[in-house]
Amino acid sequence: MTAGATSAITIEHIEHIEHADARTLDALVASLVALITCAVDGGASIGFHPPLRREAAEAYWRGVLAALGADKLLWVARDAGSAAVLGTVQLDRCGKQNGRHRAEVCKLMVMRSACRAGVASLLMAALEAQAKGLGVSLLVLDTEAGSPAETFYRRHGWQRVGEIPGYVTDGSGTLLATAIHFKRLPEPAS
Repeated sequence: MTAGATSAITIEHIEHIEHADARTLDALVASLVALITCAVDGGASIGFHPPLRREAAEAYWRGVLAALGADKLLWVARDAGSAAVLGTVQLDRCGKQNGRHRAEVCKLMVMRSACRAGVASLLMAALEAQAKGLGVSLLVLDTEAGSPAETFYRRHGWQRVGEIPGYVTDGSGTLLATAIHFKRLPEPAS
């Protein structure tokens, strides 16, 4: 694990979990389960309906952690004082030969108690810096159209391509549109 810090928030790039002891891994999974449960039960459209079952959340995170590698990256934001998980984001790099320059941003989420504290901005800055270092020059993502998340991305330089109607359902079965966004990263100087 590598780390960087700003004020009371630490950003960790989670990697090489196969070397983590069981207690450390279980603590990380428990923290991530609490985070995703908070996000989903608070209305975030990140692939699950509320109320999120603990078993589903745990299976999801164990799958993510097992898949980490060169093309699947994960960052976690922690409170520097308590080490509590405040947020997370993932980067999925395209594995196709003609798409190595692009990656998808996935599942940016922040604990409701930490919203508006700069956690999401710090996570995205870490993700973008690492992506540039890997030679990624194009990031893409989708998010619920008209959501606060869409406002966040647009404020941070993302460009909206359009939306797809009826892309996901909410907890009541209502169809919701998703908005597709992209962001170009500066090419490294030669």
